[in-house]
Amino acid sequence: MRRHLVFAMAVGAAGLALIVVASALAKPHVIRSENLFLKDDGGIFPSKLPKQSQMPISARIDAEIGTTDGTHPPAVKTLDIDFDKSIQVNARGLPACTKGRLTARATAAAKKACPDAIVGSGEGEVEVALPEQTPFSAKGPVVLFNGGVHGGTTLLFAHAYVNVPAPTAVIATVKITRIHRGHYGTHTVSQIPAIVGGAGSVIRFKLTIGRKFTYKGKEESYLTASCPTGHYYTEGNILFADGKTLQGTHVLPCTPMG
Repeated sequence: MRRHLVFAMAVGAAGLALIVVASALAKPHVIRSENLFLKDDGGIFPSKLPKQSQMPISARIDAEIGTTDGTHPPAVKTLDIDFDKSIQVNARGLPACTKGRLTARATAAAKKACPDAIVGSGEGEVEVALPEQTPFSAKGPVVLFNGGVHGGTTLLFAHAYVNVPAPTAVIATVKITRIHRGHYGTHTVSQIPAIVGGAGSVIRFKLTIGRKFTYKGKEESYLTASCPTGHYYTEGNILFADGKTLQGTHVLPCTPMG
């Protein structure tokens, strides 16, 4: 049971991954509120980018959620994240998967159902605190699928296969839209279902996100970025199930070319 339990982590990974998609710092960045913290140590590659034109990138994410006193962290409920207008998500023309094709499938079967829609993968970890039991953690795979472009919204599905104890497919949806608000140009909203009835909390995940594809004879990239000023901005709010929040603005460096 413990070996499979962390597959539920993918539910949270889809939204949380976007918190650090712009990170290119040499050392981890930490956001704290009361006894809660979020630490990320990821990056976009390459970090040297054109000042004006968009260039294909990939993102590597290594993030941790925990408490300063070592107690079991509350479960993440919702995430609202805004990203710099220089970073863009481009899924038009990329093969898409539907939620129905992922439902009730194990990880291998989900990947087989929509192989051309995969835009990210990695590993996650959850900690579970059941009544009258010592908290325990476990690790497992995470897979992200492009859900297509619908009007002005791009969908991203996070697929997990949970054994708690009956095998169950868990799928979360991230909605990505364009905005025009100062430094920010992309808004993401993620609603995170309860893991193990609320007893499970995401504590760590490592992901690589990025995908090149061909559309109308032209090579495209799921993630692109430019670097007009030498900095990126990201701003987010994480709401936990117990009502606590983590809020922060992150200014990140990049190297302009040309």
